[in-house]
Amino acid sequence: MKKNVLISGGSGFIGRHLTALLIAKGYSVSILSRREKQNKENVFYYKWDVVNQTIDEKAVLNADFIIHLAGENIAEQRWTAKRKAAIIDSREQSTLLLYSVLKKNNKKLDAFISASAVGIYGAVNVEEICTEDIPPANDFLGYTCQKWEDSLDFIENLNSRTVMIRTGLVLGKNEGFLKKLTPLFKYRLGSALGSGKQYMPWIHVDDLCAIYYQAIVDPAMSGPYNAAINDNTTNSVFSKTLACVFGYSIWLPNVPAFVLKLFMGQMAIIVLTGRRVSSDKIEQTGFKFQFKNLEGALRNCLIK
Repeated sequence: MKKNVLISGGSGFIGRHLTALLIAKGYSVSILSRREKQNKENVFYYKWDVVNQTIDEKAVLNADFIIHLAGENIAEQRWTAKRKAAIIDSREQSTLLLYSVLKKNNKKLDAFISASAVGIYGAVNVEEICTEDIPPANDFLGYTCQKWEDSLDFIENLNSRTVMIRTGLVLGKNEGFLKKLTPLFKYRLGSALGSGKQYMPWIHVDDLCAIYYQAIVDPAMSGPYNAAINDNTTNSVFSKTLACVFGYSIWLPNVPAFVLKLFMGQMAIIVLTGRRVSSDKIEQTGFKFQFKNLEGALRNCLIK
């Protein structure tokens, strides 16, 4: 019988790619959704409502693994006090809802694998390369990621292996961050942001999904793992490389920080700051990145 992987946030950018990979690897996949959806071959949909703390318990009880991707998009709206609370609550409360079913039914998983983010190291511009043992930063991004990861303590207390995937900027074809940038750069209107010196730890979506798969099949994996390429890509380097892929050199000046803050508010720190992260821990498991060269990754996303 096929092992089953339950994915929260399975209908999103990463979830769709991950579902395809898992099915290709011989797993069945269950997806938690806020709306009724028709089952497909090897993909089963179950309803849940995090706000009202309701869920079809069969989704959890049938699962061998849970991959928890769900959470409000951190870069979708201005960071008002209400929005910040929603970002944190969506991560904590969704984990606690899954935990409640596991505890109630004395259900033990093979593993509970949760998304997290390199934002745990803080919205600052420094040269230090962040390893997984660096404490969470004392800012909104650091606090959010810490609360996100701390909510997994409940799962760990049920004697299930827990893994946290601290994700960088995810590159994919016509999706995520690139979907917003592509029109500007395609029409030769792209430029660097702020100083352009802020680091941009990135990862191709295929490599990210492969890391999640590694976390399923490797029982020795536990705790946090950075999921980003350890290189010296700054916003300026990224912007120049993206322009090069479209066949031109950037001619516009950098977008000033004050302009970004005017349009984005506090959320501007997402694009104005960035830290390098180490990929040593995940590579020590034997994992090998398919895409380690930025230009190659961008061409794969934009030209294939």
